[in-house]
Amino acid sequence: MHRLTEAKIILVTRPTRVAELRRRFSTKMQAAFYVSRLGQDFSDYENEDGLYTAAVRTAVETLDTLGRVQPVDRSFLPNFVFGPEDVVVVLGQDGLVANTMKYLNGQPVIGVNPEPARWDGQLLPFRVMDLGKVVLEVIQRRRSAKPVTMAQARLNTGETLYAVNDLFVGPRSHTSARYLIEIGGEREAQSSSGVIISTGLGSTGWLKSLLTGASVIVQSQGTAKGKSRPPPVKSEFAWDSNYLCFTVREPFPTRATGTRLVFGRVTSKSPLVIESQMPEHGVIFSDGIESDFLAFRSGVRATISPADRQGWLVT
Repeated sequence: MHRLTEAKIILVTRPTRVAELRRRFSTKMQAAFYVSRLGQDFSDYENEDGLYTAAVRTAVETLDTLGRVQPVDRSFLPNFVFGPEDVVVVLGQDGLVANTMKYLNGQPVIGVNPEPARWDGQLLPFRVMDLGKVVLEVIQRRRSAKPVTMAQARLNTGETLYAVNDLFVGPRSHTSARYLIEIGGEREAQSSSGVIISTGLGSTGWLKSLLTGASVIVQSQGTAKGKSRPPPVKSEFAWDSNYLCFTVREPFPTRATGTRLVFGRVTSKSPLVIESQMPEHGVIFSDGIESDFLAFRSGVRATISPADRQGWLVT
């Protein structure tokens, strides 16, 4: 086959709901029976699977005319080695773009929406039909890319974890986390259900939901007491901002733990430092991927700040 270039193009894909159910139940028929028995429409699962499979096939055929294509399932991302000149195409939802970007170091990411009628796709500006033009322009360095600030957690054990949306520091299960938190010269022992540290890209997600809930509670309390309602909390900030934002989930005040340091900015000059006081079950994971985590047990100290590298999203 004649290719226009020898560029290496990594196509990141994900399993559909049908594919995941087939892994669980061995056959599509058994998967359909399971879903239908729960009162759901299996045809919607089939439609999604058919459209995504067709999108993958078309993407591979298109990309194969431009360079050397290597499809990679998202489950292999933590251990996959990307080359410095690779062009990365992500076919899926926004979360797949974020989960891919955190394993990169400067390679451009092209987000492709396989089914615009189903997925909003804030990080998926392109469709499969756009791939030929967009990828060629990226290879020829004629396409712009938007910088994305990432977060990083560096442990005193030598381990590092990156995040594109957010980092979670806390208990593996629904228990209380015990830790020391320090920022801007202030230090406090806390007990909570965990700490969320968000990037600008992730500020419309988990951070927004936490701050919205807190804002609504404060508003309802003010209204009940006949006081004026405070303005809603605005959580969103730019993707390339030079800071992160942290908030503590459900901080619990006791004689030994406080609630002063529960929200604020994190910068390179003023990082967030969290020291675990949990003998077991403490974890740090990023972008909602709980299976890819760092153990955060007693004595482990995490220093969290904007990352030393950026993501690049092709626009």
